[in-house]
Amino acid sequence: MKILFDKINELKNVKPLTKHERLVNAIINVIEAKELKKGDRLPSINKMVANVGYARKTIVRAYEELKGRGIVESKNFKGYYIADVNTGTKLRVALVLYAFHSFQEEFYNTFREELGKKYIINVFFHHNNIDVFKDILTRISGRYGMYVIAPIQVPEISNILNTIPAEKLLIIDRYLSMPSNYSYITQEFENSTYNQLKNLLPAIKKYDEFILFYRKDSDYPKGILKAFSKFIKDFKINGRVKESYTKNSIEEGTLYFFIDDTNLWEVLRDTKRKGYEVGADIGVLAHNDTTIKEIIFGGITTISTDFNKMARESAKYVKTGDQIHEIISSELFQRNSL
Repeated sequence: MKILFDKINELKNVKPLTKHERLVNAIINVIEAKELKKGDRLPSINKMVANVGYARKTIVRAYEELKGRGIVESKNFKGYYIADVNTGTKLRVALVLYAFHSFQEEFYNTFREELGKKYIINVFFHHNNIDVFKDILTRISGRYGMYVIAPIQVPEISNILNTIPAEKLLIIDRYLSMPSNYSYITQEFENSTYNQLKNLLPAIKKYDEFILFYRKDSDYPKGILKAFSKFIKDFKINGRVKESYTKNSIEEGTLYFFIDDTNLWEVLRDTKRKGYEVGADIGVLAHNDTTIKEIIFGGITTISTDFNKMARESAKYVKTGDQIHEIISSELFQRNSL
């Protein structure tokens, strides 16, 4: 490791660099000179202290920064190793989502575009399964510089996420109660859904019945169910909740409200088969806006969070680390389906 220590000593004269930046740059320079390759072991913390003269916390900070960029990895009780020789990477980001739904695909595409090519993003899906979530966190713990996570909304998950340093974690999509030093950019469902339903009241009253498809065993937000139930009670709307849509059961004069796109496509297919006109014979309202919903059947009315905005704000947090506490209300995109 003489070449590494020589490079560190050489950079000690570079005034603008902090001590930990000198260490980071020295290691990168030695990798780029092909003197360190993937799998090589770096000097231990004690050895670095003895040879360089910097404090332990300075050396640990340098190693941790390189870990965050995916260049270095630590192995329990075995030290630090070169994990990747791609020194152009700024940061490795773990993005943990529910599933790759169309609206989450839009989030990912904007997030990816905002960060640029120098950030490595690895995507994981937990499908609202606590065991899967735990397994993902076990596998990625300590391997990334930033964690952007859509959590399962149970206290047990809060305890798991508390093990990630606050400055390395951003909670997105669903709100989860965490200590105030943790950042979040999440949706709000109950009040904003209720308010948007009120805005749609004249259109909703055109229909004989208002049906929400809601599965209690799913990851559907409870706030939407509460908003729907309160709305039909407050405004005396003939409404009810069904678990799912039964093929060929479409009824004229009914307004259908979807959270999951699977039921939406089934209803639209039956609409076409029966020759019904969307927005006249039947009504369609959906949650989570996407480009395709803007186009099909003259446009589907949606109540939705702006996922592109959420993605841009999330990317900004990854780049700057500036703490953020933001709840994004749902918006109404009124189209021809009502």
